[in-house]
Amino acid sequence: MLTCESTVLIIVDIQGNLARVMDDQTFLIENNRKLIKGMHVLGIPILITEQNPLGATIPEIADLLPGVRAITKDTFSCCAEEKFMSAVRAMNRRQILMTGIEAHVCVYQTAMDLLAMGYEVHLAADAVSSRTARNREIGIRKLITAGAVLTSAEMALFELLKTAADPKAKDIFRIIK
Repeated sequence: MLTCESTVLIIVDIQGNLARVMDDQTFLIENNRKLIKGMHVLGIPILITEQNPLGATIPEIADLLPGVRAITKDTFSCCAEEKFMSAVRAMNRRQILMTGIEAHVCVYQTAMDLLAMGYEVHLAADAVSSRTARNREIGIRKLITAGAVLTSAEMALFELLKTAADPKAKDIFRIIK
């Protein structure tokens, strides 16, 4: 199970015009926003990436991340970018909660590399997408087969919260409504 002390949220490439052509983009954006807000409440760090040359992270996401600078990359796997890996290692957290686009390209390749390095990867399936539902489904299936743990935005938030007695519970309840 995810724990607040061991988890980092990684948001992959929700940017530019590509984000606007994702399958069920409203669902993608809404669930990423819930996770970002929840991470702020729970004190969990967030890393965000941007694929060159696709443009900036969309405002619906970027506006919730003041002070968080996106790590730019040319490779599909974020792990091939040393700035990304340095940031991940510096956090000293072994549980990766992943979201982003595209499920069958950058999210997939990053998660596969993280799994190979021994990280525990939790894929928020309702916070990832691809241009087609079929590619999204295939990317998710391959990651599950490889050892990623399937979760959802709401499930991850409650897993991290642990109990309704936590003083942060009311904030989390408001976020998931």
